[in-house]
Amino acid sequence: MKLSPMIHSFVMHFGEMGGRWGVNRTVGQLYALLVLTNSPLNADDLGSALGISRGNVSMGLKELQSWQLIKRVHIQGDRKEYFSAAGDFWDMGQRVIEERRKREIEPTLTVLRDLLMDEPGNDNEAHAQAKMREIHDLLEMVTDWSQELQKMKPEKVRTLMKLGAGVGKVLDMKDRWLSKSDDAKEDR
Repeated sequence: MKLSPMIHSFVMHFGEMGGRWGVNRTVGQLYALLVLTNSPLNADDLGSALGISRGNVSMGLKELQSWQLIKRVHIQGDRKEYFSAAGDFWDMGQRVIEERRKREIEPTLTVLRDLLMDEPGNDNEAHAQAKMREIHDLLEMVTDWSQELQKMKPEKVRTLMKLGAGVGKVLDMKDRWLSKSDDAKEDR
């Protein structure tokens, strides 16, 4: 299987980005290729297209399956296992967010909760706990917010994202209004 220059460029870039998103380069490349290909691919096709070993392909496919980003596809009359991307990019985004929450955020929150239960032994520990509380509270808020977003339908999330800067402007207006209201109360 030979990739066009356009597809090759994207697949290689996605592999590099995968390393920044918490998956190895090969896993990122495999996923990108499965997303961009309009028909299911088997491990031999994937290895040939990406120039990677069968073992590397197998390990990458297992990782993608554990994240529920790909699905097995049966092709009648062929005994090989074929794979395709599961869902669309919104589904992928939600799965990645959920997996990263489980693998990175939850363990950090657990450690922070345990450390915040301890009595500080001195001023340095009290200061450190105050900073840990800030980190904990921020992570909790982000986790709660992302879980609420995951419950929304993609259309509503798109609308919310499009509102982005507009929401900031509305909040600024609210702050100015409240500030003027407070000033008026003081003048009375």
